[in-house]
Amino acid sequence: MFTRTESFKEFLRHFPIVSIIVSIHIVLYFLTVLPFLPNLWLFEHFAGVNLYIIEGEYWRLITPIFMHNGFPHMLFNSFSLVLFGPALEQMLGKGKFLFVYLTAGIAANLATLLLEPLTYIHVGASGAIFGLFGFFAAVIMFRKDMISYANSQLILTITIIGVIMTFLQPNINVIAHLFGLLAGFLIGVGLLPNKKRLAAFINQSNSGYSRKQRPSLKGVSPSKLILWGSIVILALLGFLFR
Repeated sequence: MFTRTESFKEFLRHFPIVSIIVSIHIVLYFLTVLPFLPNLWLFEHFAGVNLYIIEGEYWRLITPIFMHNGFPHMLFNSFSLVLFGPALEQMLGKGKFLFVYLTAGIAANLATLLLEPLTYIHVGASGAIFGLFGFFAAVIMFRKDMISYANSQLILTITIIGVIMTFLQPNINVIAHLFGLLAGFLIGVGLLPNKKRLAAFINQSNSGYSRKQRPSLKGVSPSKLILWGSIVILALLGFLFR
């Protein structure tokens, strides 16, 4: 699910939204570092500045999702999106995936506006990326048929590590991480379950899994699982330690 085996051209064709978002990350980053451009102009006009948002510059609830402060910040956010985004884009389709990503990012920025001081300044896609984690959590809870047991355990582990590291690292927008995660989960709850499936989930949770019901790891290569699990965890740690 998180293993990328496509060529570059195949990736662009199969996952256009992820590709476009990463391209925007890269272009905006280079526009901020090229010596012949006024590199502070983009930050001055598009970074999330709570005071300016209050004064009516509402586009700053969206534009910080695509802006990054330095190459490591841009690289690890983009790498995280390349790892975790394609599975959801394939699962939901282009329109719904973009809706989930942007809505989670905007919710994270709104929470930052409401809970941080007016002088607070922020950039980065982390709120939207945590929104993807939250959506995966909803998939795991309400639509187990859409994700394998091995992948569900992997994504839960990564999400838990991400939340823990959010509180341990300096200069992290904790509000954006937590509310992006919550927004992604709530969007998933709204999009995924129906009444019958929700009732089945509640009954299953009360009764527990039988041995026959538990999803099987058969057919999953342990070496591949360990390899890609390590890559994903390293990417997440890099994303948080940037």
